[in-house]
Amino acid sequence: MKHSSLIDKYLLSSQALTLDSKAQVLDLACGEGRNGLHLLEHDINVVFADINGESLKQVEQAVNRLQLNKQKLAQYWQVDFEQDHSDQGNDKPLKAETFAAIMVFRYLHRPLMSQIKAAVKPGGMIIYETFTEQQAKLGRPKNPNFLLKPNELIEIFVNWKILYSFEGKVSNSQESDVKQAIAQIVAIKPG
Repeated sequence: MKHSSLIDKYLLSSQALTLDSKAQVLDLACGEGRNGLHLLEHDINVVFADINGESLKQVEQAVNRLQLNKQKLAQYWQVDFEQDHSDQGNDKPLKAETFAAIMVFRYLHRPLMSQIKAAVKPGGMIIYETFTEQQAKLGRPKNPNFLLKPNELIEIFVNWKILYSFEGKVSNSQESDVKQAIAQIVAIKPG
């Protein structure tokens, strides 16, 4: 599966990344890591975060096939963003973290939104894409907890500089006749 075109169009030229060679991007709920792996190819530090240890092992195997200098840019973080972490002295998994950018694709846990916003450094970027309520008419997911309401991403990031937003139906990248209802946003945190 190919990486998101939003990465090439917006993230690779982000000042938060071009001005700081140690800047990190969080690939939140990374799954197979396709987007983060693309960033490694461009010499960008990536933290691959997911609840699924097997997914992270697959990402690590893919990273290990890259050149050694690119392998060193990857970190792995197995974390459940939906659970209380107070037993670890931190009730919010992103509380002590900051990133030059955070990318989230096909994942929605509304209670995490304020942490995501706080974890992006001032001048940093968010790229967020997930399903909208219209997706329930087209296929999975159907659970409204995992589906954005109309204009929800724009409302969440209303005080950020929005570089791009989209809400509508797109063709599934694997099956061109299958439609998906998504919302996307690319925004810069003020500061």
